[in-house]
Amino acid sequence: MQSEQQVNNAVEKYADMIKRICFYHLKNQADTEDVFQNVFLRYMLHDEPFFDGEHEKAWLIRVAINACKDHLKSFFRRNTIPLEQLNEIVATVPEDHRDVLEAVLSLPSKYKDAIYLYYYEGYTAPEIGNLLGKKENTVYSLLSRGRAILKERLGGDGIDK
Repeated sequence: MQSEQQVNNAVEKYADMIKRICFYHLKNQADTEDVFQNVFLRYMLHDEPFFDGEHEKAWLIRVAINACKDHLKSFFRRNTIPLEQLNEIVATVPEDHRDVLEAVLSLPSKYKDAIYLYYYEGYTAPEIGNLLGKKENTVYSLLSRGRAILKERLGGDGIDK
């Protein structure tokens, strides 16, 4: 583990370079700050001594690049969208489908996830089971119960298999 003085020196010496590398890869200031902090946290926890300043600099560059790549391929980043795009998506949902979508989104989580993945994303029950860590028959039960709740809330025969 690096001493507080070593970490402060490294931050002072390499902060601009690491931020530029992160921003170049991520193209987003908030993500850059997150990865920047992770890079220097890893530096602080690094146990092995550096041979010289060039070795330390090369290590930080490599860690920064790898952290950016990890961030870009993270599950969260691949499966979320910015809030700005969410408004555009909601605006593209036809008016007559908004009630159904709102009803689906108001379901309890275990039903909402199964219904949403099945009807909106097009996953099959076995695939949903793998995604949610549930058995296939459990997914079928969740879909059936979710449909029943939606039928009651929406009043009628609105959703069928």
